[in-house]
Amino acid sequence: MEKFRETLKETWHFYRRTLSLVARGSKAYYAWCLFLLAIIWVGLVYYLKQHNVGLVETNMTDQVSWGLYIANFTYLVGMAAAAVLLVIPSYIYSFKPIKEIVVLGELFAASSIVMAILFVMVDLGRLDRFWHMVPFIGLMHFPESLLAWDVLVLNGYLFLNLLIPVYLLVKFYYRKEPNWKFILPFILASVPWAVGIHTVTAFLYNGLAARPFWNASILAPRFLASALCSGPAIMIIIFQIIRKISAIKVEDRALFKIAELIAYAMFINLFLLSAELFKEYYSNTIHIAPLKYLFEGLHGHKQLVPWIWAAMAMNVIAFFLFLIPGTRKRLATLNLGCLLVIIGVWIEKGPGFVIPGFVPDPLGEIYVYIPNPLELMVSFGIWAVGLLVFTLLMKVAIPIEAGEFSHVSYVERSSRREEEDQAWRQGSFRKF
Repeated sequence: MEKFRETLKETWHFYRRTLSLVARGSKAYYAWCLFLLAIIWVGLVYYLKQHNVGLVETNMTDQVSWGLYIANFTYLVGMAAAAVLLVIPSYIYSFKPIKEIVVLGELFAASSIVMAILFVMVDLGRLDRFWHMVPFIGLMHFPESLLAWDVLVLNGYLFLNLLIPVYLLVKFYYRKEPNWKFILPFILASVPWAVGIHTVTAFLYNGLAARPFWNASILAPRFLASALCSGPAIMIIIFQIIRKISAIKVEDRALFKIAELIAYAMFINLFLLSAELFKEYYSNTIHIAPLKYLFEGLHGHKQLVPWIWAAMAMNVIAFFLFLIPGTRKRLATLNLGCLLVIIGVWIEKGPGFVIPGFVPDPLGEIYVYIPNPLELMVSFGIWAVGLLVFTLLMKVAIPIEAGEFSHVSYVERSSRREEEDQAWRQGSFRKF
């Protein structure tokens, strides 16, 4: 019982100090947070309009009932799952350059899951429907409903990607050795869980037999392959920013290894897409219509054609940039490849995947869906929420990882302050 009370006391002290750390910062830090808060406010204003009226305020209809919100949701689930690309070489194979940054990657995954859940919430139309998604309270229809499975795996993965890094950061803060018997099972569970969140998301699509564009058995591995491209690409850029603005030493060797793994994942992604294209074009059945709408245009409707071909070009160029050691190990071309992957996979996996599934509808009609300003502003607001959450997490994690923020330094400063106060009091008494 005494040990439990001591743990609670240490935990409370840690969170109290981290709150004070988050509240302090440079002018650039305050400006960045205020900028994100401004975008969040604008997004909230637009969302309240949608909340009062419903999804009729968006450009989604009965023909295209999933749009920009679900496109972002699908992409962000992949970004969160990509943390496994750091967890495996770090914790299982003890690859030191990645082990030093894996905690930051897990916090990135947690921020991505927060955004993914928010996109699901705004796609519900009104918040009073959200209670249906709450386990043991709402009518989730578990285990029949795949959406219920998605809610459970997403929240479970969020819990793991907060528990593991926060536990390790608390131990680093107190300069104590982590209890690996306690935390290792959670680390090992996060690996299949990362695969699970994107697999269940894929099942949400390919379980809809009436939508032939999504009804493909290779959809889950395609989702996982693309996830291991876009998420790590964003991490590479973030890690370079972190090492410029902080004392954390992120080795180039870690960045180059992540880029090499992206090359392998991109090859699998392109291969599976090619297999799907061959199946549809070689069989040339009536079910090819959504694919033709995406890659060629259908009955004069070609809105997505330039986007998907641009995405394919970006992904192929990035694949060769990451595959060739000379370009992979040069930061300029490495960053170019990362930007191409981030944009290319978002187009392919977002609007290039969600929208064609509804075109044409069961009656053969074609509805051209283009997101309206309300959807764009709400989406920007949610992305700003994720960036703000990640910024605040990094404000705490980076100083702890760099050894600049710890209980030892706090005790030393407190002792020094007490000595200075005591010396001042003694000097004042002597003057008196």
